[in-house]
Amino acid sequence: MTTKRLLCSLAVAAMLIAAMAPPAIAGARVYVSIAPPPLVVETRAVAPGPTHVWVGGYHRWDGRAYVWVPGRWAVPPHAHGHWAAGHWGHNHHGYYWVEGHWR
Repeated sequence: MTTKRLLCSLAVAAMLIAAMAPPAIAGARVYVSIAPPPLVVETRAVAPGPTHVWVGGYHRWDGRAYVWVPGRWAVPPHAHGHWAAGHWGHNHHGYYWVEGHWR
């Protein structure tokens, strides 16, 4: 078997193995060993409309440090929607982010 043919065979085998591998889990937790800083006290502007709900800011981990993401006004996806704020949880692995969501 020629080297070129062997490499092609190995490439095809690798693609087949990759295709059979289980997909990555969406939303898998990323753990951070450093505690997040205290929340920033934000000054809210006047709501742009009567249906807008305040979605508070939070600290996001960028892989090296925490970065503040400012709060914003948002329209709920359904009537009487309430925003459940995201937060940093902690367990023996470290700190992990729990996404905010609409209720």
